[in-house]
Amino acid sequence: MEFLKGVVIETAEETEGIDEMEVTLKWGEPSFVTKHGSTLRMDWKARAPDQVALYFQCTSRLVNTFRMVFDQKFQYEGNRAIVFQLSEKISVQELKECIRATLTYHDVKHLMTLGI
Repeated sequence: MEFLKGVVIETAEETEGIDEMEVTLKWGEPSFVTKHGSTLRMDWKARAPDQVALYFQCTSRLVNTFRMVFDQKFQYEGNRAIVFQLSEKISVQELKECIRATLTYHDVKHLMTLGI
């Protein structure tokens, strides 16, 4: 989770238009939100001890768009999460695109692939 947190923070720092990001706990999970973005959460769950997940607002187009753009690059949980096995090598560049789309969602939601 520390690695994923670092990728989220790095992506926010690299993204034009993100001046600040709030890092907080939401439902006991580390959460990230920007002025023009959708909330991004992450968590490890005891029922699936070999994986961690990034959670997205399930009513958004985020996960469906990630699935359309990146197809089999990630493992998805419905329309709410990207799931990573602890032993998995993560495709950082593609993940950063997903994170960027989330942190700027309200500015890119009108675009077919959310700017990815």
